[in-house]
Amino acid sequence: MASGFVNWFKFSSPATFYPVARTIGRSAAVIAVILIAIGLYMSFFVAPTDYKQGEGYRIIFVHVPASWMSMFIYVVMAIWAALGLIFNTRLSAMMAQSLAPTGAIFAFLSLWTGSFWGKPMWGTWWVWDARITSELLLFFLYLGYMALRSAFDDPRRGDRASAILLLVGVVNVPIIYYSVQWWNTLHQGATIKLGEESTMDDTMLIAMLIMTLGFWAYSIAVAMMRLRNVILERERSAGWVRQMAGEGL
Repeated sequence: MASGFVNWFKFSSPATFYPVARTIGRSAAVIAVILIAIGLYMSFFVAPTDYKQGEGYRIIFVHVPASWMSMFIYVVMAIWAALGLIFNTRLSAMMAQSLAPTGAIFAFLSLWTGSFWGKPMWGTWWVWDARITSELLLFFLYLGYMALRSAFDDPRRGDRASAILLLVGVVNVPIIYYSVQWWNTLHQGATIKLGEESTMDDTMLIAMLIMTLGFWAYSIAVAMMRLRNVILERERSAGWVRQMAGEGL
């Protein structure tokens, strides 16, 4: 058991994980393309028309997975931040740094598609609804994290400061999720709940889950590609990077 822990712990080294990131990224990219293509086809051509919202409801097949991923990525970043603070591993901070732009994109996509859904359903592009406002705060937390860590000349100090911001800001994630239960909001409640039967049509549910898995694979692919660039940038003075550059790899 101890030897297994050591084997896993060795991947906390940027030099060791660098080639692994390429393999993971390429595999995830292929999976993402396949799943998103299938999910979009099912969302727009297979899923039935909603009897209340008509064809306009189909934007939820992008909106809901994007919202889920915006919250999930932030939690993962906070976990990496905690691991970095506890074990002082450089790769943990690099992981969080690599995930941040993708999380911000999903948060923006959630807000953007939510506005397009809200206009025909609520008659307005924006309301200061509890869930929408807390999702907007999540978007600002992503931007704040990226701005804070780039404000330090010393990357390690930037890692520590931005890690604290991530850990403080993670409290906003349950607020987003439970906001429709805690407050009287315009936003509809969750259609898919853990431990309860979904009220969605089976085809709709399958399409949404496929899109979610596709977005998940996309996040992994992009994060791994970005991670390789972060490693090269932050480890450029290391001998293994100079050797790799000399070999033209």
